[in-house]
Amino acid sequence: MKSIYAALLAAASCAGVAQAQSSPSPAQVAASETLTLNEALAQAGAIAPSNEVATLGIAAAEAGRAVAALRPNPTLNADVENVIGTGPYKGINEAETTIGFALPLELGGKRPARIAVADAQTVRARIDAAIARADLRLQVTQAYIEAVAAERRLAIAQDQLGVTRENLRIARDRVEAGANSPIDQQRAALLAANAEAELERAQRSAEASRLALGQFVGASIPGGLDQPWFDRIESIRRGPAVPANADGTLALAAAGADVATADAQFRLARSQRIPDLTVSAGTRRLQASGDMAMVFGVSVPLPVFNNGRAAVSQAAALRNQSEAKRRLARFEAERAITAARADRDRAAASVRASGPALSAAQEAARIARIGYGEGKFDQLVLLEAEQALLDARTAAVDALEQYHDAEARLARLTTPAPTPVQTGN
Repeated sequence: MKSIYAALLAAASCAGVAQAQSSPSPAQVAASETLTLNEALAQAGAIAPSNEVATLGIAAAEAGRAVAALRPNPTLNADVENVIGTGPYKGINEAETTIGFALPLELGGKRPARIAVADAQTVRARIDAAIARADLRLQVTQAYIEAVAAERRLAIAQDQLGVTRENLRIARDRVEAGANSPIDQQRAALLAANAEAELERAQRSAEASRLALGQFVGASIPGGLDQPWFDRIESIRRGPAVPANADGTLALAAAGADVATADAQFRLARSQRIPDLTVSAGTRRLQASGDMAMVFGVSVPLPVFNNGRAAVSQAAALRNQSEAKRRLARFEAERAITAARADRDRAAASVRASGPALSAAQEAARIARIGYGEGKFDQLVLLEAEQALLDARTAAVDALEQYHDAEARLARLTTPAPTPVQTGN
């Protein structure tokens, strides 16, 4: 009997070569009620908290740049000398009052170095914002893919329940007619019960995936999803694999921004080794004679205990570490791009192969149902054909889901970095 089924399946596979994947959704809705992927992405981008966090990060970095450009504040001081002492200095007759003005002078390019650090941090904040948007796009796309695939699996489970119930009816009729053993009826009843349980699991999975997608878009999804989009795959270029190139991607841009920040901090540490000057000028009044005199001064800190060399060494080590991290980021990004391309190509090949396989399985199941109903085939032949059809439909959905997921991951990995914004001094 198995040889008969094998012959039928082989004949059907030769006859059916057109793709016949069914894609019914649980509820048929109007086209205007269909939520497309682009609509989901737009709605999610409008309300996503991650975008607000990224925007505030840019604002904080720009404010930090304004702070870095500020110069040190001057100092106004007043001194009274030669008072409340002994002898002629007992009172305030011999007092000397000085009112002075001190201005710190930054040397060594500290202010431009601070501004350079702030500019590098602002660039990093803008890249972080682009990363947040790209990550959100990937998350929404994956949630959308999962929701569509869950609806496909729900449709398969609904169809499978109908098939098992019909098989149970046929088996019951044949047992009552004495044409089959009661074990056939029990086997069909078990499969129908399993199909009911699988349908419940598929319903819960579909509800959970729609709820997860609704959390991204900020509303429930009463309508349908774009099922035709799920069936579309891009043509894959054949030929030798092209080496992955991470230049211009977000991952490499982020690593490059970290290197620029570390280099700016190194230059800032070097500039801080040069001591600053504080110049002062004031007026002194001699209480005893009523005369006035000018007072000038210069103060320079002595780098005895902390000459800044340790800070420069630390900054240099951090810069070298950032360079190493950039090389690591390139390696990991290119490796991830290569893996995503391979996953996409494998899934695309599986999708293309699922068409003829599904057509053959459908034809074999149709023949097996007719033959079993007419008493020509054993029940096991029917069950094998039905299981082969179920496996083919499930494999087709799995292949499409894997393809779209790999495409989404590849799009995230190759997202171009934003164009740097020039800032003035």
